[in-house]
Amino acid sequence: MNSRKWENLIFTIEEKFGIKKKHNEQFEFAEKHDGEKVMGHKEIVEFEGPLGLMRLEKVSRPRVISKKVLSSRRIGGKVAVDFVYSDTEEVSRFNIYKKEQGGEWEEVRPETMGIE
Repeated sequence: MNSRKWENLIFTIEEKFGIKKKHNEQFEFAEKHDGEKVMGHKEIVEFEGPLGLMRLEKVSRPRVISKKVLSSRRIGGKVAVDFVYSDTEEVSRFNIYKKEQGGEWEEVRPETMGIE
């Protein structure tokens, strides 16, 4: 999902239902072979929707450009895969959750809504 579609979706939700809570979070997505951390971020919006309290998440992380296999030919040598991430490009994923009776967030899948 690109930024324009995400902003249009948030605008539509704000008009129809109103937004209760909106915030951003950073998380550690991966760790490179040299110990450097690769960070991603989430944009989270909570609102009272048709299924009760609902949550939208847009999870963005750097795009994988290539991968390097680090290995040695010695017996018992370690094999590691080091991914190379883009500094400018991102990959985004969109998730929808609803709040259950116990306070847990349950992911809403299209199959459960009758959408295929």
